[in-house]
Amino acid sequence: MEINDNYIPIKQGAEGKLYKGVYLGKEVIIKERFKKLYRHHDLDEHLTRERMKAEAKAIIRSKNAGVYTPAIYLVDFDNRLIVMEEIENSVTVKDYINKVIDDPDGNESTDNKLNSVSSEIGSAIAKLHKNGIVHGDLTSSNMLVREDGKGLVSKLFLIDFGLSQLDASPEDKGVDLYVLERALISTHKNAEELFKLILDAYKKVYKKGGCPEVLSKLEEVRARGRKRTMVG
Repeated sequence: MEINDNYIPIKQGAEGKLYKGVYLGKEVIIKERFKKLYRHHDLDEHLTRERMKAEAKAIIRSKNAGVYTPAIYLVDFDNRLIVMEEIENSVTVKDYINKVIDDPDGNESTDNKLNSVSSEIGSAIAKLHKNGIVHGDLTSSNMLVREDGKGLVSKLFLIDFGLSQLDASPEDKGVDLYVLERALISTHKNAEELFKLILDAYKKVYKKGGCPEVLSKLEEVRARGRKRTMVG
């Protein structure tokens, strides 16, 4: 498969570029990983292939763990492409939260919607962590939601597993949560309350096994983060 004019570029980052289009009659998102010209060609090919394998495996494992993720239609190693389902009729959690906060309907409606999205986020992350998966880049832009008729979240999808890890340690999971906390703080004005609600849902789903150790590691990571901030 090759990228042609039928595929519309929608986003570009340090690691690759996203396109939107149609593949085998389905609306898709295509992720193209860049060649790293500063690396030896063979090394770059090997690392890219392994990273693509890990990303695809993490998405499949996450789906098997009960987390909504895009379906994968094709992994093309030669052209460095992953072709995935486009999650139609969805918005990013970032946009959803901002819309809810700006909604003039009243506090009760706002609280219900924020509780709804926080519960879905916490539950999804807990399912990942229980199965040894860390996302690696948890932000409100890397989550998509569909709403029901009342504006509550009916489904939450995790996307962009490019930095994911499998067989993760409690430390990795603590860092995963910390990344989300910092991302929320930098994006949303009610971040502390949101993260508390997310952790409450996380603990309910991940109530057995390594959850206490993960939360202990989160506190350690927070302490290191505060120390770095103070030192500068």
